[in-house]
Amino acid sequence: MKFARVDLDEPRIMGVINVSPESFYKGSVKNDEEKLIETAVKMVEEGAAFIDIGAKSTAPYLETQIPLEEEIRRAVWAIKTIREHVDVPISIDTTSAKVAEEALKAGADIINDVTGLKGDEKMAEVAREYGAPVIVCAHGEVRNFSDPVHTVIDFLEESITIAEKYGIEEIAVDPAIGFLRPEWPPWYEWDSKVIANLNALKIFGRPILIGVSRKSFIGAITGRKDPSERLPGSLAATAIAVLKGANIVRTHDVKETLDAVKIADFIRRFAP
Repeated sequence: MKFARVDLDEPRIMGVINVSPESFYKGSVKNDEEKLIETAVKMVEEGAAFIDIGAKSTAPYLETQIPLEEEIRRAVWAIKTIREHVDVPISIDTTSAKVAEEALKAGADIINDVTGLKGDEKMAEVAREYGAPVIVCAHGEVRNFSDPVHTVIDFLEESITIAEKYGIEEIAVDPAIGFLRPEWPPWYEWDSKVIANLNALKIFGRPILIGVSRKSFIGAITGRKDPSERLPGSLAATAIAVLKGANIVRTHDVKETLDAVKIADFIRRFAP
């Protein structure tokens, strides 16, 4: 049970490492073997309960297309490189079933699919075949622009239905901060409404995973265009997300985020 260590009353940290040069936050990119191992080990030492590997950027506002073979090469290299150095579950952040399969063969444990099993029709099959837990992200065509929260719930419900159809039992839900970008309301308002009402996702009885680290909505609100300047805003958003029920926080900055999570979680215990 890869999510078994996630006590729903004690939020956990997922450290993000990218091996994709096109990623929006260049500080997260590690393409040197020594730096990759050093980063993974340090993240676990600082408190990460999971490591998430991204071999291709999924940022919706960037040109991120690369050959499938290159994504597989990056993912397999990264996972094989760190697997024997960390004893926490590793997730592969991909929308491709083939990449997910090769990553699982290389030692990954979890599939993190930002299309919520709706992009590659074989993704759920791969998860079932390898007994891999899945992180499903809210994904779909936004029709009701006035109701971000229920739109996210509807999208996640569809993904959970797919997962359950394939007998996948371990499922975490991700509200897709930064991915659902309607022309109106502005995406930063959309994302803020979802975070403010994150506890609505408790309806699923699944771990809630949130990824706000250095994302563009923080830059839009604070005026910080450079992702390298968005750590304080990320920590504020993280604290609010934990107060609203987040169970797993996906972050580029494990040490700092863990402190924010601990404070928010401690204060949350005294809420009515």
